[in-house]
Amino acid sequence: MRTAIGVRTMKLFTGLILCSLVLGVHSQWMSFFGEAYEGAKDMWRAYSDMREANYKGADKYFHARGNYDAAQRGPGGAWAAKVISDARENIQRFTDPLFKGTTSGQGQEDSRADQAANEWGRSGKDPNHFRPAGLPDKY
Repeated sequence: MRTAIGVRTMKLFTGLILCSLVLGVHSQWMSFFGEAYEGAKDMWRAYSDMREANYKGADKYFHARGNYDAAQRGPGGAWAAKVISDARENIQRFTDPLFKGTTSGQGQEDSRADQAANEWGRSGKDPNHFRPAGLPDKY
């Protein structure tokens, strides 16, 4: 009789440990995806603001700001910012020569500067470092 109770107790204990591990991991993933979703929205907001502002020389500021805001959400936001920034730069590498007529040297130089601003923001540094004089306070 003693072994039957011991086995039941062990099964219950093992089940509780497994459930708590699964729920803990599930909770972490849900948090990560929530952060990523909110971070993607931050990136979209920065892009929309950049388009609306249409202010010469503000591109790097909006890159840094979008990445900064997203990364402040947590690891999921930082991940989303990196994925979106890298995808944008990779796509732009092919579309700029076709639609803007830029040479490969100009595009690579601009892409490196964009990525530096992206990394600046993701690392938690102040995006206002790239803010051009005269950009309206709204942004």
